[in-house]
Amino acid sequence: MPRRGGVKVRQVMPDPVTGSTVVTKIINKIMWDGKKSKAESIMYGALDIVEKTIGEPGVQVLEKAIQNITPILEVRPRRVGGAVYQIPIEVEPRRGLALAIRWIVDAARARTGKSMKENLAQEIIDGYRGTGTGIKKREDMHKMAEANRAFAHYRW
Repeated sequence: MPRRGGVKVRQVMPDPVTGSTVVTKIINKIMWDGKKSKAESIMYGALDIVEKTIGEPGVQVLEKAIQNITPILEVRPRRVGGAVYQIPIEVEPRRGLALAIRWIVDAARARTGKSMKENLAQEIIDGYRGTGTGIKKREDMHKMAEANRAFAHYRW
């Protein structure tokens, strides 16, 4: 991070197929070794599976799943008088979106037995329904913030 001035936020172009910037961000997160067309085929395949399974447009299901997974609170370490406290703070919308996308993609990669396309589709469906690994991570983060609520007065 720079000492002076802020970090300029780069604008992500909307996805040409769906018109959603969230889909573009997920494609970029899935991508390994610059293989963007492979990441795109995984994402679009997952959205097709989601549409067939749920019966609603895949992008709407994806956005609802991300909304369900996005955390509200997180804990950040703060050093006060030689001790390090975990201070609960509110999550900014950009960081919340980034965390939700990261959790969905990492959970899909951690699943075994099926293709990445099917795993990603299942994670999106689980997030939409309020179950799955992403929701569990969010709940764990909220529990930690609630447990450390006593240190909230150290926030500055």
